[in-house]
Amino acid sequence: MTLRWHVFLIGLTLSLLSWLAQAQAPGVRVAIVSSQTSAPYMDAAQALIRQLESQGVPRSSIQLYNPADLANMPEASLTTPKVWVALGTQASAAMGKSSLKAPVLSALVPRSGFERVLRETGRKLSPQFNAVYLDQPLQRQMALIRLALPRARHVGVLLGPDSWFRASALLAAAGANGLALRVARVEDDSVLFSALQSVLEDSSVLLAQADPLVFNGNSIQNILLTTIRANVPMVAFSPAYVRAGALLALYSTPVQAGTQAAHWVLEVLAMRSLPEQAVEPDDFEISVNEQVARVFGLSLDAPSLRLALKRQEQRP
Repeated sequence: MTLRWHVFLIGLTLSLLSWLAQAQAPGVRVAIVSSQTSAPYMDAAQALIRQLESQGVPRSSIQLYNPADLANMPEASLTTPKVWVALGTQASAAMGKSSLKAPVLSALVPRSGFERVLRETGRKLSPQFNAVYLDQPLQRQMALIRLALPRARHVGVLLGPDSWFRASALLAAAGANGLALRVARVEDDSVLFSALQSVLEDSSVLLAQADPLVFNGNSIQNILLTTIRANVPMVAFSPAYVRAGALLALYSTPVQAGTQAAHWVLEVLAMRSLPEQAVEPDDFEISVNEQVARVFGLSLDAPSLRLALKRQEQRP
């Protein structure tokens, strides 16, 4: 055998081995579709990926996409993943309209946004199409009010079209915590402040619920000014609202949302399934506006409130 032939065979063998390695390498098992590339979405995506890697899922089998990528993907790429994760409402809507066969888990979505996706796409909540909501459990919200404001007895709530479905559950959660509920329905923004004033008349605290008609960039400052003038503190759902003047906020961070989503992704990869019902956040943070607390004559410590609330829920 000539040297040239020997070199050729070695080269051919190496090429075949390389081809076989590529053919046998695991493809994309987890596909993440992010609505945006802003910090919160990337924080959630990275937390999800880190948690999967820590449990032995190779980084090479996890791929990050944006919603526009779905329309351009070849069929083979759509059928390879074992599970899809949609971060945000836009990604959830795009995946709801697709014909994916693998389970889809949405995260970083409010319940109202996800339910709108279900209505618009004709999807049903199921182990094939489910979500980890951003909305905190109502029981947790009421328990925080009892901890932070033990003298509060009447809770005011403004509900718009996207949050009205919560009325009966809010009433039950309030009653379970010895609180009375004062609810006003806001059909459009023209009646927002009259509804707010009617609620504040006999409320000890205003509990904000995520509804884009009620709480948005145009309304929040006026709502906060009105509550402070009425001597009624607000418990909100976003740390941004605390910075703007709310007394407290109860929320889950993008990192917490991504980490919880990873748990369910691992369930699917272990040949189990997503749950039948949507999942509420299992971890949370609390923010306090100390300046507003002083206005109301209160001394509140966010870490202490969080620890006390976790103890009530018997969480580690």
